[in-house]
Amino acid sequence: QVGGFAWENCGDGRDPVVLKSLSVAPDPISIPGSLRVSAAATSSKTMASPLKAVLVVEKALGDLWIQLPCIDQLGSCTYNDICVILDNLIPPGTTCPEPLLTYGIPCHCPFKAGSYSLPASDFLLPDVELPTWMTNGNYRVRAEISNNGQELACVKLAFSLQS
Repeated sequence: QVGGFAWENCGDGRDPVVLKSLSVAPDPISIPGSLRVSAAATSSKTMASPLKAVLVVEKALGDLWIQLPCIDQLGSCTYNDICVILDNLIPPGTTCPEPLLTYGIPCHCPFKAGSYSLPASDFLLPDVELPTWMTNGNYRVRAEISNNGQELACVKLAFSLQS
């Protein structure tokens, strides 16, 4: 459907990290609101610092896709090391937040090779201080994760937001 949730791996099939499944409800995603997510991924190699993430976020305006800038670490941003960001969010030595803890999903680098699975879990999306034109509409995101120039993962998402 137009504006429906969709995802795909965009690596050339040689990326060590591959998303196997991802589902999100409701569709469109409601802000604020509850988001139910289930996902599974496999990794054939350990992912260690520095883990660079490059996001390209586009929003549909009529028939055009407009790339959104990086504002306050949101939008089309480059994060030089998500390991550092995770350490700042969740101090090392503290337990990982639920539901990661229950399902044995790590929240710090390094991420060991293996299979990771998140059964359907609910996350609360807070009300964000964003203009209405930002929080409503159709989006697509390309996320690429690399380590010292080697691509580890690449995922493309499409989703709709409504506030």
